[in-house]
Amino acid sequence: MKRPARSLLADVRPLRESPAFRRYWIGSAVSSIGGTMTGFAVMLQVFNLTHSSAAVGAIGLAEFIPVLLLGLFGGSFADAVDRRRLVLVTTSSMTVVSALFAVQAFLGLRQLWLLYALAAVQAMLLAIDAPARRTFLPRLVPPDRIPGGVALTQLSGYLSFLIGPVLAGGITAAAGLRVCYLIDALSFGASLYSVARLPAMPPQGSIARAGLRATLDGLRYIRSQRVVLAVLLADLDATVLGMPVALFPAINAARFGGSPQTLGLLSGGLAAGGLAGSVLSGPAGRVSRKARAMLFTVVVWGGALAVFGLAHTLWLALLMLALASAADTTSVIFRGSIVQLATPDRFRGRVTAVDYVVGAGGPALGNVRAGAVAELTSPGVSAVTGGLACIAGAVVIRLVFPALTRYDATAEPAAPRPGQASLASAEAAD
Repeated sequence: MKRPARSLLADVRPLRESPAFRRYWIGSAVSSIGGTMTGFAVMLQVFNLTHSSAAVGAIGLAEFIPVLLLGLFGGSFADAVDRRRLVLVTTSSMTVVSALFAVQAFLGLRQLWLLYALAAVQAMLLAIDAPARRTFLPRLVPPDRIPGGVALTQLSGYLSFLIGPVLAGGITAAAGLRVCYLIDALSFGASLYSVARLPAMPPQGSIARAGLRATLDGLRYIRSQRVVLAVLLADLDATVLGMPVALFPAINAARFGGSPQTLGLLSGGLAAGGLAGSVLSGPAGRVSRKARAMLFTVVVWGGALAVFGLAHTLWLALLMLALASAADTTSVIFRGSIVQLATPDRFRGRVTAVDYVVGAGGPALGNVRAGAVAELTSPGVSAVTGGLACIAGAVVIRLVFPALTRYDATAEPAAPRPGQASLASAEAAD
């Protein structure tokens, strides 16, 4: 009777079997909690200064520009140097930025431009750091553990999103935003320790020289892999058209009392759903038609966000956010597994850089869209129309990329070479 229950749970074998992955996972999770507290603090500080959803959404624009400009090139750096050393440098630099967030809060500077500037610098460093980090997984676990490793990475992220905003809401109410920033700066110590304990990770095979040519080679590789391209577009559809986070302060103020605690609960609702989706990710790892299943999760995400935009009771809003996030988590597991399994190591930094730009830039643009539409209409209308647009976008992607329905992950080699017929069974007929 216990076997079905176990089969629903995330595959924790990567944690049991790889001490290096286990240390890295724990260190990253601790640091992520601090990072989500800073994200909460910046959002609330900007809203307190401006009382504008558009200004909150503009944080996403400040973050997206460096992600777009440096994210793709960051992947070429990751394919040219020891990735572990690169992450140590970028993580140390992000520690300094977090300390500057704390300093401006303790000094009471209340400068909007400074918050945007620090957010942009942080995003710039993360655009180099994240693609390099995403190359670690295939070095730390065998190919058949990669879906489980992706799910566990999602699990740690959503644990952070659940704990961080709720904790930040309570700390803000008791001691102010400045303590949130301070905790984030201190939490980077766990990440630095875990990365320092990893083995050296130079690129395997031929090493590409960092720069424009290497970046373009990576983009050409993605273009040749139609299913990979399609799942990246599906993620952009979900995040650019549907991301609701910039609406939280205004919806919280208009419908749920406006306290920092309820604002933390809205962010926590997304996190709770993501956490549930990660914990119960066992079946996702066994789905062979991962690309087709990803489109279905995008539709669920959009539908739940549309209902969230209509909700005037807190419990319904939280339930819809949780459902949307659970679907999004499963979608990311599908996308991450396809990207990792379809990419050879010498391209992995550049391909995961594009994956990062999509994963980070999409939500940033989505918050800009959500804030702008809310200013023209209302926060509720922005959420409803965004969710419905996600569903329409998923239908379009399904029609334009019929190979999505034929792609079978069980037939995908772990590291296909550029000239090999990767994804051939699906691509040939597309």
